[in-house]
Amino acid sequence: MSAQTHATDFVPPPAPVLSVAPVVLPAPGRPVELQVRVSAPVTGTGLPLLLLSHGQGYSNHLSSLNGYAPLADYWAAHGFVVIQPTHLSSRALALDPATPGAPLFWRSRAEDMTRVLDGLDVLQQAVPQLSGRLDPSRVAVAGHSMGGHTASLLLGARLTDPDDGTEVDLAEPRIKAGVLLAAPGRGGDALSASAAETMPFFLTTDFSRMTTPALVVAGDQDDSAHLTVSGPQWHADPYTLSPGPKSLLTLFGAEHGLGGVAGYDVAETTDEDPGRVAAVQRLTWAYLRSTLYPGDTAWRAAQDWLTAGPSPLGRVESAQAPHGRAVGRRGTRW
Repeated sequence: MSAQTHATDFVPPPAPVLSVAPVVLPAPGRPVELQVRVSAPVTGTGLPLLLLSHGQGYSNHLSSLNGYAPLADYWAAHGFVVIQPTHLSSRALALDPATPGAPLFWRSRAEDMTRVLDGLDVLQQAVPQLSGRLDPSRVAVAGHSMGGHTASLLLGARLTDPDDGTEVDLAEPRIKAGVLLAAPGRGGDALSASAAETMPFFLTTDFSRMTTPALVVAGDQDDSAHLTVSGPQWHADPYTLSPGPKSLLTLFGAEHGLGGVAGYDVAETTDEDPGRVAAVQRLTWAYLRSTLYPGDTAWRAAQDWLTAGPSPLGRVESAQAPHGRAVGRRGTRW
């Protein structure tokens, strides 16, 4: 019997979703206004917040508030208020390459999320259907690829600014949990020559103070050769090099698109697999649910679902100890 057979054993039925965009939030000094999409279930109160940071890629609008529908729709239908900013790095904005921080705007990306949390009152005024329904004490962040780098900074990872040599701390204490999807790993000699030259902020990535609980999701076929010489294991670095509590979800056969999380039927997904996307949806939702609500059993049930049947979709490792020392493992292969 396949793992998918028992999906409804731990995932509640989806609710209708309200999605509003663009919502404009205050952003003094930003080159352009900060626009976000807000997606939420039409019913319910005390809803947790989930900030979703987009990656880059070749498409014009996946890297914006209009991308990542497979994740945003699912999370919103299952109880989260999902907030998606269009970062300055978005191809949809087509900013002048001479704009300070270009092309990837690594610092501004993280600052966007702090602005979102600072602007929750404005957001509720713009989307009155949410007024009084949010629980600002339960906030999570998720990001794919470059968005995973953004999320890691908000969770406590550090780096040295290549322009002035200062250590950068963008940790956001209001964020209580995170999901890093195909996120970049360590710098130094793990980077490709081109990445070290064109993205020097990657060189000094330090996960040793990324203490906020997080789920790291990595594909065992995601070699990202344009970024790293370390192969697929590079994307597990945020787990292996950070203090617990952390979990690592390794998806068998997955490449950088993790089956297609960036959008429905997008051409740049090299490993399109609806079943794999479903696994990402369910496992990430369950992890965040159980992390934000201690005592919730969804995460344990999700791990059982993942490894059910003769062909597991992946495996989960978890570490409560410092520096990613695994104290529990599920599954059988890398």
